[in-house]
Amino acid sequence: MEKNLDKGYIALLGWSLSAVEAAEKFDRRYVVVAPDWAEEYCTQHNIPYVAWNFERLNDRSMEIAETLKEMGVDVAIPIFEETVEWAGAINSVLLDNPRLLGQAMLMRDKSLMKRRAQLGGIRVGIFEEAHDREDVVRFLRRVNQTLLKLDGDPNDPIHFKAFDKAGCLGHRVVRTPDDVDAIPDDEFPALMESHLDGWEFAVEAWIHNGKICFLNISEYVTLGYSVFVPASPELEKYRDQIKHQIEKLVKTFDIEFGMIHPEYFVTSDGEMYFGEVAYRPPGFKVFELLERVYGFNAYQASMLVFDPKTTEDEIREFFPKEVVDAKGFAGCFGVYPRRRVVSRLEIPEETEDHPYFESHELTTPAQETVTKRTAFGTHWGLVYFVGSEADEMKRLLKHQEELDFYI
Repeated sequence: MEKNLDKGYIALLGWSLSAVEAAEKFDRRYVVVAPDWAEEYCTQHNIPYVAWNFERLNDRSMEIAETLKEMGVDVAIPIFEETVEWAGAINSVLLDNPRLLGQAMLMRDKSLMKRRAQLGGIRVGIFEEAHDREDVVRFLRRVNQTLLKLDGDPNDPIHFKAFDKAGCLGHRVVRTPDDVDAIPDDEFPALMESHLDGWEFAVEAWIHNGKICFLNISEYVTLGYSVFVPASPELEKYRDQIKHQIEKLVKTFDIEFGMIHPEYFVTSDGEMYFGEVAYRPPGFKVFELLERVYGFNAYQASMLVFDPKTTEDEIREFFPKEVVDAKGFAGCFGVYPRRRVVSRLEIPEETEDHPYFESHELTTPAQETVTKRTAFGTHWGLVYFVGSEADEMKRLLKHQEELDFYI
């Protein structure tokens, strides 16, 4: 697409083919900042590219910000959790706003994040940092003591989350001291928090000039396995409350622009509890699900709200009306083998024959032995569904957990 030189010049931090394709079809100039293994592909396909190793912090770290500034880049957009701090550091230079680095650090360190939320009057559970396994055992005992558990009563679980890992990575539920022994050293330091009994959901919100332009509620059917958009009418009835919470979050974290992905719990009495917030696209291909039901490209939406040269008129024209403009519901299920040894991929007939089934991205297994799933683990691929009824979508996604895709 022809690029508008009056609009912002954008750097995409991290390699994502979906983001690149969206940028190609959008009217902003862009450059991809990715590790050197992406160079060959970018050269072959004429993709503007700058090599950078995001894993290496050293005295040359300022170099990428200076390089992008010399190129005339206006803003950097993080595509993955690991590039959020880099985006904050680069944007503090490009936009001459040192606070953006501190803000990015808050978004990465789950303990600092919880404290900032608490300072803003946002409800959170009990939480502490853990530096070793003894800290975890101590916290588990203290939480259950607070809940007046007696000897022999089953423990209330606690949640353990590595400080700076994305989503389900490094997230585990701890019920007994034996569970603590299974935590590897590289997941410390971590955040520990009390378990919240509630309906967990996620939000994708695009912010421009400190205001929400579009707010989607993503409904989890089972955390780590399935999600669909927009949320069911039962969850959407909390939309006004949820919007109020996100506005409070935007104010508390001083967010002027960008795309945020917070997670919350709503308890049986309607109270909202903050889980965490990310400053990057969500996992489980939620951007693609949004495009399927709303027709707008969520990567382009992010480029729009990050760009300091975007106008209010552009924002109004770009975003559809939440829920009302959605054509049905789109969901996906993350497949994880249920057997310890597998030899082939076989999509269950009842999945493939269901009218909501649309596609899958599962591949033939590369190995026969299935490694034990640690914490929430990583799925082997996604299966996509689209349909008109939220209840059927929910039932269908839940039912997939009982089926074997790898046999």
